[in-house]
Amino acid sequence: MAAKDKTELFERMPVPRALTIMAIPTIISQLITLIYNMADTWFIGRAGNPYMVAASSLVLTVFLMAGAMGNLFGVGGGTLVVRLLGSKDEEEASRAASWTLLAAVGAALVFSLLCLIFMNPLLRLLGASNETIGYARQYLIFVVVIGGIANITSVTMSFLLRNAGFSREAAFGLGMGGVLNIALDPLFMFVILPDGCQVMGAGIATMLSNVISLVYFIIVFRRLEGKTVLRLPRRIEKIRSTSLQSIFSTGVPAALSLFLFDLTNIVINRLSASHGDIELAAIGIVQKAERLPLNIGIGICLGMVPLVGYNYASGNYRRMRSFFSTARTAGLIVAAVSVVLYRLFAPQIIAVFIAEPRTVELGTAFIRARCVATPFMFLSFHMVHFMQAVDRGKTSFLLCVIRQLVLNIPILLVMNALLGMTGVVWTQAVADILNVIASYIIYARVIGEITAGGESAR
Repeated sequence: MAAKDKTELFERMPVPRALTIMAIPTIISQLITLIYNMADTWFIGRAGNPYMVAASSLVLTVFLMAGAMGNLFGVGGGTLVVRLLGSKDEEEASRAASWTLLAAVGAALVFSLLCLIFMNPLLRLLGASNETIGYARQYLIFVVVIGGIANITSVTMSFLLRNAGFSREAAFGLGMGGVLNIALDPLFMFVILPDGCQVMGAGIATMLSNVISLVYFIIVFRRLEGKTVLRLPRRIEKIRSTSLQSIFSTGVPAALSLFLFDLTNIVINRLSASHGDIELAAIGIVQKAERLPLNIGIGICLGMVPLVGYNYASGNYRRMRSFFSTARTAGLIVAAVSVVLYRLFAPQIIAVFIAEPRTVELGTAFIRARCVATPFMFLSFHMVHFMQAVDRGKTSFLLCVIRQLVLNIPILLVMNALLGMTGVVWTQAVADILNVIASYIIYARVIGEITAGGESAR
C-alpha cells in the first residue's frame, strides 16, 4: 500500500476491516515473538535442569527493561507521528521520527553499559541464587549487554513503521527475528556449544536474531525514504518543543509502565524463590505459557493505536470510539477462549516446557489459577493503549500505577503472607478485577473531556 493510500485506511475504510489490516500482522509478529521467547525456555528445559529455566526467567525481567526503553521512544515517537499525520503536519512528523530513532540508539547504548557494569548486583536483586547466577550471567551478557542496542532500536523502528501505517512491514521484521531465533536456538545450544552451555546458546541465538531484524528495518527505512515521513537520521533534528514534550509525556509513562510491570515480576520472582527454586521455575514457565492470549490481545491493541490516534487528531471522535470498542470485543473473545483451554489442558501445556514431575505439578496448579485473570488483564492493557493513542500519557501511567503499585504488589505481599505460593498465583485475578473497575471510572472522565467543546476545537 503506497504511503498516500494510508489516508483511506485511517479515514474511510470500514472499522472492522481497517482494524483487521492493522492488527493481523501485529498479532502474527506478537505470536512469533512469543514462540521464540517460549522456545528459549523449551529448549533450555530439554536439558532437564530447573536452575537453567529459573535463570532464564530471571533475565526475562532485564529483557523487559530493555523493552521499556523501546517503549519510551517507540510509543512516544510513534503515537506523536500518527497524530501529526492526522493533523496534516508531515514535515514535523518526519523530523520527530528521525529524532526519536537517534535518541533510541543513544539510550540503548547507555542501558547496555549499565547492565554490564552492574551485572552481578542486578542479578542478585532479581533473586538469583548461587545455583542460578552463573547461568543468568551467560544469558544476560548476550541478550542485553551485547544485543541490547539491536533489540531496542528494532522495537523503536517497528513502532514508527506501524504508526505510519506500515503494520505489515513492522510485523515482518519482528516476526523474522523470532523465526530466526527458533532456528538458531538448537544449533547453538546442542550442536556448536558444549553441554552445560545451553543458556549461553539461547542468548547468542537471541542476540543474532535481533541484529538481523535491525538490518531488515534499516533496509525498509531506506526504501521508504522520500515516499513517507520515515527516514534514517543523518543528524540530530530540531523539533518543536511541543513535539519533544509529547514524545516524553507519552513515552516516559509507557516506559515506566513496563518498569512497573517488571517490578511486579521481580516481586513475584523473589516471593516464588523464597518458596524454592522449583517454584520459581514453575511460575516462570507459567508466565511464558500464559502470554499466548495476552500477546494476541496486545497485537489487537497495537493495531488499534494508530487508528485511534489518527482519528483523535483529526477530530473524528465517533470513528475513534468505534475502533476502541471493536478492539475490545475482539480481545475479550480471545481471552474467554483461552481461559477454557488453559483450564482443560494445563498439565499438557506445562509438560511441553519441562518433563520434571514436580515442576509440572506446580505449574499445572499455577496456570489454572492465573488464567482466570486473562480477560481482565486484556481490558487493563486495552485501556492503557487507548490513553497513549489520545495523548494521555499521564493518565496511562496513572492506570499502571494503580494496577501495579496500588493493587498488584501490595496484594501479592498480603496474599503471600496469608496463603503462601497459592496466594502469589491468585493475586493477578484479584488485582486486575479491581483495576478494570478503576480504569473504566477514569475512562468515563477522559472520554467526556475529549468529546467536550474544548477538545473538539483541536
